[in-house]
Amino acid sequence: MKRIIYTKIGGPDSIEIIDEELGRPEENQVKVRVYRAGINFADLMMRQGLYGSNPNFPFTPGYEVSGIITQIGENIEDLTVGERVIAMTGFGGYAEEVIVDSSRVIKIPDSMSFDQAAAMPVTYGTAYHMLVYLGGIKQGDSILIHHAAGGVGTAAAQICRSFGAKLIIGTASKAKKEFVESLGMHFVDREEGDFVRVCKKLTDGKGVHQAIDPVAGKHLMKSYKSLRNGGKLHCFGASSAVPREKRSIIAALRMWINTPKFNPMMMMNSNKAIFGVHMGKMDDEEIFKNHLIELGALLEKEEIDPIIDSVWKFEDVSEAQRHMHKRRNKGKVLLDFSPK
Repeated sequence: MKRIIYTKIGGPDSIEIIDEELGRPEENQVKVRVYRAGINFADLMMRQGLYGSNPNFPFTPGYEVSGIITQIGENIEDLTVGERVIAMTGFGGYAEEVIVDSSRVIKIPDSMSFDQAAAMPVTYGTAYHMLVYLGGIKQGDSILIHHAAGGVGTAAAQICRSFGAKLIIGTASKAKKEFVESLGMHFVDREEGDFVRVCKKLTDGKGVHQAIDPVAGKHLMKSYKSLRNGGKLHCFGASSAVPREKRSIIAALRMWINTPKFNPMMMMNSNKAIFGVHMGKMDDEEIFKNHLIELGALLEKEEIDPIIDSVWKFEDVSEAQRHMHKRRNKGKVLLDFSPK
């Protein structure tokens, strides 16, 4: 089978594809023939050595795949060969085959495409965890979404609509204005617009109920200031540390230095909350699995539908990641590992 590896810290040119045999699944494991693998911005940060929780180099990235079960280990009764599934790989998803623990596999209905399935776990799972599980979103709420045209951003917008949010404010580049507005968001130019002012203006000076921020650095404090009394801020990334496809230590240091230090005693006066969200670090996998089941129900009711920016042949993984580095994607980017 073919497997993509990050050979060392570097740009997209440090990616290689190798050929190797994958063994049989052990007890409570299944082997999945991968059809689609999701690319996430975290994958780009890992390649630059800026993520902090990836394996030692060389390694294969990839949190999520969709495909078909081809082999089953012992003591598995609820899965069978030939079933279509989502597999949460953690790492190793950029490959034609993966072996995962059966607890990290979820069956998908025939009505769900492999594209939709691979686009769900990280982007929709993260957005759902923030807005619904932690944030308790309810009808009439106001939400600020940064990187509104990306995978998590588009997922968050759909979830907000599903739960009846009254106002959704989305920041993105000027080139994505029409796209962001088509998703029902009030667009703010991320380069020239003052999203704090907009949030206050559109909420009669109160601020938004929730904000999701994948940027970090000094940007995080501005998002905090956009909240109303009792608002909730979700920090789930650090894109400001990765301004281009090659690693910039200066940008990474600037992000860390400028990330604000919040004082809980001061926060009491405004009743605001801050959540740090990293789905790959969750100990309770049942929470994440339940999120995906609940999201599947929303998909069945057509209240959400993953927006697929593009599907790239896995041999073109370097170009797919360059596409994301240039912030060109609108929705989820996938790799195609399906049999030829």
